[in-house]
Amino acid sequence: MYLAVVVLLMGVFPIISILVESARHGDAGLVFLIGKWFVFWAVGMRLLLAGVRQMANPAFTADTIFGIKDKAAHIIVRELGFANVAIGVLGGLSLLNPEWVVPAAIVGCLFYGLAGALHLRSGHRNSNENIAMISDLFIFVVLAVYLAATAFRPA
Repeated sequence: MYLAVVVLLMGVFPIISILVESARHGDAGLVFLIGKWFVFWAVGMRLLLAGVRQMANPAFTADTIFGIKDKAAHIIVRELGFANVAIGVLGGLSLLNPEWVVPAAIVGCLFYGLAGALHLRSGHRNSNENIAMISDLFIFVVLAVYLAATAFRPA
């Protein structure tokens, strides 16, 4: 279930959204659409859902992803959930305000890049942490490329 949610929110839904909007509005630039839809789905919806789950059920993240059985870790996971909800709300609201796409992409890129690097350094990853690492690094690259393309586009 975890893998399916990650694949849908961080790959399938953004790509479908890009294709649909591109078909409807052929004049929308590909770089803009990549930023808009990856920020909405991967930063907005993915982190919002993860945050809600971490606040409601911190054991999933602690036990299943990080392999930490100690219930004392739940308070830290809940705080991670607060941060994920905050970032997720920014990413989600960027759909309503296009000027928020770049700031949300910066925050999401930093978050996913740092989280992915942390997972990468872990020598004893389980399958769920591998999924988290791969998806984090994938979205980091997508957002970094988007931000670079946005920063260096002609005025």
